[in-house]
Amino acid sequence: MSSTRRTAIVAGVLFLVTEIAAIGGLALYRPLLHDAGYVLGPGADTQVFLGALCELVLALAVTGTGAVLYPVLRGRGEGAAVGYVCGRLLEAAVILVGIVSVLSVVTLRARAQGATGADGASLVTAGQALVAFHDWTFLFGPNFVLGANTLVLAGLMYTSRLVPRPLAVLGLVGGTLICASAAAVLFGIYEQVSVVGSLAALPVFAWEVTLAVRLLVKGFDEGAGSGSGSGSGVGDRAAGAAVPALPAV
Repeated sequence: MSSTRRTAIVAGVLFLVTEIAAIGGLALYRPLLHDAGYVLGPGADTQVFLGALCELVLALAVTGTGAVLYPVLRGRGEGAAVGYVCGRLLEAAVILVGIVSVLSVVTLRARAQGATGADGASLVTAGQALVAFHDWTFLFGPNFVLGANTLVLAGLMYTSRLVPRPLAVLGLVGGTLICASAAAVLFGIYEQVSVVGSLAALPVFAWEVTLAVRLLVKGFDEGAGSGSGSGSGVGDRAAGAAVPALPAV
């Protein structure tokens, strides 16, 4: 098995892990995110801890996709490849900040046992502020930054033909829609977790799952060109020609 084929398999697995971990984390966080008085209630701390673990796995897998794909992408556009790696690191960092805010609510609940009156009201307010902080990290990390990263990766895949162009177009559409949806949520047009928000996220979800399956089953296209696609001068074409084509898979 060639190193490029192994890269495709690892990347495919990591993309699937990101989807599973993201869905699992959001589902497990539900009691905390949707209960305004969570800090004074019975809580579901074990469930929230599992959600935090899912999101930690998500952050690691997100970082891993950038690192694993970089050796393949850099010959097709080094600047864009570096940007993709940095973007995935930023996305993971925002996710980690969101994890800390959620776990802070659990800590607050543990210290709020027996609190009543004004103290209880203050703790509820603090808990709601931390949840709001998490919601903003969810908007900027797995939405704005994810959308930008998707556009970069799909653009590289489209110009280099590492995967079939219809698949790359799905990524371009998905990245654009998720960014537009995040902007709509930012300006209060609709809620992030809503029917419209979910529909806007479907194309980027389909892109990542389809890309993962493609990489696992067939890998990168063996006839893909190696030009960077990031410039248009003679020097760019010469530099692209100097990069060897992918080995057959």
